[in-house]
Amino acid sequence: MPDRYLDKLEAETIYILREAYNKVSPLGMLWSMGKDSNALLWMVKKAFFGKVPFPLIQLETGMELPEVYQFRDNLIKEWGLELHIADCPPEEDMDKSLPPATRSAMRKTEGLKALLGENGYKGIIAGIRRDEQSMRAKERVFSPRSIDGDWDFKNQPAEIWDHYMTEVPEGAHLRIHPILGWTEIDIWRYTQRENIPVVPLYFSKDGKRYRSLGEKNITFPVDSDAATIEEIIKELETTKTLERAGRAMDNESENSFEVLRTRGYM
Repeated sequence: MPDRYLDKLEAETIYILREAYNKVSPLGMLWSMGKDSNALLWMVKKAFFGKVPFPLIQLETGMELPEVYQFRDNLIKEWGLELHIADCPPEEDMDKSLPPATRSAMRKTEGLKALLGENGYKGIIAGIRRDEQSMRAKERVFSPRSIDGDWDFKNQPAEIWDHYMTEVPEGAHLRIHPILGWTEIDIWRYTQRENIPVVPLYFSKDGKRYRSLGEKNITFPVDSDAATIEEIIKELETTKTLERAGRAMDNESENSFEVLRTRGYM
């Protein structure tokens, strides 16, 4: 049963990717090197017969963990990827009214806005999931944004029976979320089945591991003894710890994530 369920999720994701490619242009895909992003990239290659037919983009702050950069460079060589690295503005240029960790996270939001302005993308693919965070639970698979990336979560199109709003409104772009309906444990079961590479930081070392990867100044490991994918899956079946427990901005203020997302965060 798990395999058939994963097959169904994979087929839905591939359908969304092909729908986006056929209906939205120009199109780009964000790659964070995290587990969700890697699984999505794997399915892109499946959907397009081993190729990535649109630009692959990393929003670069210079603050990723060293193991993440090493993983990125190795996978670029192994998979023959072409990566566009988009530099994000410095933290001192961010809104100083925001709490410190939220202000740091805002760098990628502003970096994405600059990228949209420079390249005119009408669609941006991102590997987010509804179960990660309550604000992401309000998302759509094809989500309209203003040209600056602003998101009105109270005004989202209905999506029924795989009918998506793929027409790009005037003066806007679409955020496309092909794995929105997956869960954290789905991603790990799929990663295990497909043998998808992941950053070693996800595996326990000295009783700590990363559940979620982000910049090193605002992301921290959580207590865990799970040192293999099998052990991670077993842990997730019973854990009460939130996936983003190690993300500083999620614990900074009640509405930090809402502020980020309405301003264009992934």
